[in-house]
Amino acid sequence: MPEPSDASRPQREIVSFVRRGSRLSRSRQDAWDRLARRYVLDLPRGERDTVPDPAARIDPAAVFGRTAPLVVEIGSGQGENIAAAAAAHPERDYLAFEVYIPGIAQTLDRIERAGSPDNVRLVPLDALHSLAILLPERSIHELWIYFPDPWHKSRHHKRRLVNPPLLEVVLPLLAPGGVLRLATDWAEYAGHMRSVLDAEPRLQNLHNDSPRPAGTTTDQVPEDLPELGWAPRYEGRVLTSFERKAGDAGRLVWDIAFRGAAASVAPSPDESEHP
Repeated sequence: MPEPSDASRPQREIVSFVRRGSRLSRSRQDAWDRLARRYVLDLPRGERDTVPDPAARIDPAAVFGRTAPLVVEIGSGQGENIAAAAAAHPERDYLAFEVYIPGIAQTLDRIERAGSPDNVRLVPLDALHSLAILLPERSIHELWIYFPDPWHKSRHHKRRLVNPPLLEVVLPLLAPGGVLRLATDWAEYAGHMRSVLDAEPRLQNLHNDSPRPAGTTTDQVPEDLPELGWAPRYEGRVLTSFERKAGDAGRLVWDIAFRGAAASVAPSPDESEHP
């Protein structure tokens, strides 16, 4: 029987994340049992376990009991960054999206070891398909995306998180002058990120004249990779085990920082040092 043409095949929605195995070790199960009620937002689910019900909402002021600058991290992994940031900056609130349940359990343990700060919450949902439903417009002061899956094969590039559909979701949610911070240890994906962000007129590169990271890298660097426009390493990002492994493998880390429109109205908390 002949294969159906592309036009006749049913079209499937691109899913950036899927729920992976959730079996927990004894220590992670203990952290989950003790801490999830406090830190993990239990939201009603929609058609998949990784997306919210269309009627679900997050009111940051109600969740945190105050109004403060909100930092959102997409793909918080095992929580090294979000736990450290919440402990170091009690004046901000942190919301982390992560679908990998063992990673969330590990994050809970890290939060406790960081002193149990109350300014952080975890959302076990796919951010790409959840943010526009859950959060009000202009509510995010900083959005972090650190070391997302590079989806190396060309046919999988449409699955990359940093693509125009993500910007259509997050840009209406950025507060005036809100900042996007990204990092990757793959030069090709760094170039892809830059091409997506550089093409967006609602964003401004915060480091137009800043050079590439110094050193050599073991992965292939695209010939058309920009020489300028790379952010210095963000001091607010801790050196995670993942980033150490990238360094051990000889790969450079590429940082990117862009600001949303109307920066003069409400500058992001950390960007006064980077005019």
